[in-house]
Amino acid sequence: MKRNTLAIIFACCTLALLAQDAIRVKYQGAKPTISDLAWAFLNAIDNEEEECGDKPSNAILNAWTQQREGLPLMEGETLTIDEKNGYVLYEFHYDSHILKMEMCYWNEADGKHKLFAFNNMASINLDDGKPILTETSGLNFWRYDNATKKMTYCDPPGFEVEYFDTAYALPCSGKNITVVKWNEDGTKTEKTLKWDGHKFSY
Repeated sequence: MKRNTLAIIFACCTLALLAQDAIRVKYQGAKPTISDLAWAFLNAIDNEEEECGDKPSNAILNAWTQQREGLPLMEGETLTIDEKNGYVLYEFHYDSHILKMEMCYWNEADGKHKLFAFNNMASINLDDGKPILTETSGLNFWRYDNATKKMTYCDPPGFEVEYFDTAYALPCSGKNITVVKWNEDGTKTEKTLKWDGHKFSY
């Protein structure tokens, strides 16, 4: 029952975020970088998360602002922005847990779009690496259009996201997503979602 309740809460929060208009991405140069995409996305959802009672994007935004201004981050907090590989990772260690959120993008085969992903793993138990489901956990995708310079929400291309006993890891290099599933017998299974320029498949 608790899992079902959390799933409903998560779904309601997600739908609230998706109801907004397309996210405009501002950038300089020939094309947007991961910083441009991530910054636009975080500021957009930051305005929409008020109703959910939890604003995980605030943690990244605050850390990003601190880092931009050359100020130290909070103890236990790290922020990695890898422009070359198109990847952003935020982590906050506390007690025996870690809050982890990551973002990245893929160039689509048509040369006209980019696929942007935001993976909020919320809280992870460091003892077994298993994520703890919260109302804001989840992996979501947005599609960026080069012509309009906007991102719009899209379904996961080629697969369905699982929310229970499953963890996703976006690629800090390369193109594939790693999926770890915890089984009822205590074991775990690891699979790879491979990107082909259009969608992901196992």
